[in-house]
Amino acid sequence: MTELVQLKSISKSFGGIHALRSVDFDVRPGEVHALLGENGAGKSTLMRVLGGEMVPSSGEVIIDGVPVLFRDPRAARALGIVVIHQELALAPDLTVAENIFLGELPGVISHSSLRKRAKDLIDRLGFHIDPGRTVGSLAVAHQQVVEIAKALSQDIKIIVFDEPTAVLGAQDAMKLHQIIRGLRDRGVGVVYISHRLDEVFDIADRMTVMKDGQKVGTVATGDVKVDDIIRMMVGRPIATMFPERAKRGIGEELLKVEKLNAGRMVRDVSFSVRAGEIVGLGGLIGSGRTEVARVIFGADRLESGTITLKGQTFKPRSPKDAVRAGIGLVPEDRKHQGVILDKPIRVNSTMAKMSSVVNAFGFLKQGKERADVTELGQSLRLKASSVDAPVSSLSGGNQQKVVLAKWFHADGDVIILDEPTRGVDVGAKTEIYALVNKLAEAGKAVLVISSEHQELFGLCDRVLAMGQGQIRGELLPKDYKEENLLGLSMTGGTIIANQGSH
Repeated sequence: MTELVQLKSISKSFGGIHALRSVDFDVRPGEVHALLGENGAGKSTLMRVLGGEMVPSSGEVIIDGVPVLFRDPRAARALGIVVIHQELALAPDLTVAENIFLGELPGVISHSSLRKRAKDLIDRLGFHIDPGRTVGSLAVAHQQVVEIAKALSQDIKIIVFDEPTAVLGAQDAMKLHQIIRGLRDRGVGVVYISHRLDEVFDIADRMTVMKDGQKVGTVATGDVKVDDIIRMMVGRPIATMFPERAKRGIGEELLKVEKLNAGRMVRDVSFSVRAGEIVGLGGLIGSGRTEVARVIFGADRLESGTITLKGQTFKPRSPKDAVRAGIGLVPEDRKHQGVILDKPIRVNSTMAKMSSVVNAFGFLKQGKERADVTELGQSLRLKASSVDAPVSSLSGGNQQKVVLAKWFHADGDVIILDEPTRGVDVGAKTEIYALVNKLAEAGKAVLVISSEHQELFGLCDRVLAMGQGQIRGELLPKDYKEENLLGLSMTGGTIIANQGSH
């Protein structure tokens, strides 16, 4: 089959650092080609070369059999190549319609015609978004739809999706996959970058794995299993990613919630977590898992029910109350709720508990803070140039470690982790799992919310299934199966006995 694009022996260096080393990659008409690897493997750099954002140090880009040299993204788009990055390139103060057809502006603009064309395009994608709204007023998931519509308004041959479902719920992710299948059927070549291997296996025809700026190999999806891909990425199978549960002892009940009610999404919720225990909260996105966490952390108002912390009734009026009482929350949106990106690592790591790094007069003991955070960073295997580096300079996995560092330093008794490894590569996931286990070994009560079922099964001593704001049932390790978790969360159905072991 003739390739739409071939990247041949692509190398890219930044000073003395080799980001890419002689990488070969191709995309065929009407296929979804997944590009996989840990953070820093070189995936995004390779796609920036394809999209005209970077000129390779050596190697060739060949489009329809003809070598080309892109000097900027406009040159790539002129040949039908569009890259949709994680960080969306939209003008927040312009309308949806203006963003979609930005390439046709300025000029004589018929706003009604622009809106109609935008509406037709968005409707075909299966979404309902007002084309007259400003993009900045939209949820991130709908901003991404606008970015896709903007790409599809052009005559495209190749489209690159970089972590497209990281901000999408299950229903919107399914719609996106339908869009991608439609593009494939039209003969468009799709490059799909994702850390979520379940969806990669669902959507991709071929997979290419990269590691340390080099290509490890390309395989047909039907010829491999998840374990094979993980082994290509990190050199070990999925079973070795999770820490050993049996070494931990379970102690007294630290957190107990009874008949919690808060809005539509938290209805009569009751459960408990003991010292040294990791309890999972599973179910579909929108089932009320995050809302339960927010109520316990004092971010949302509790309408009725009781929270008991270490045997004492606890009524949080704000997150500040929760932190003082020894509750920590790693939120699902780390960039906006978990860290202050432009502040140094040391500031982010100590902000939840300043008492240990200030003197009697309230002045910061900078030497103590720097020493404490340096030691903490070493224990968490944080990869950073220094504790004074801004969090924005770190990879996603290391940003998440800074959020964890904050709660390790605060040393509370109850830690809630909401999607702790979202957008994090496989290698960093393994390290984060070890850190979560370390919290439990230290006698903390740990509640883990995750949309990745294998993550819950690999980490947790038991898993609670949520559906429509209620706890629908509980799974113990002997019953860990995806169909059991989904069955309980969707219908409260029967548990199927497990034949194997996890």
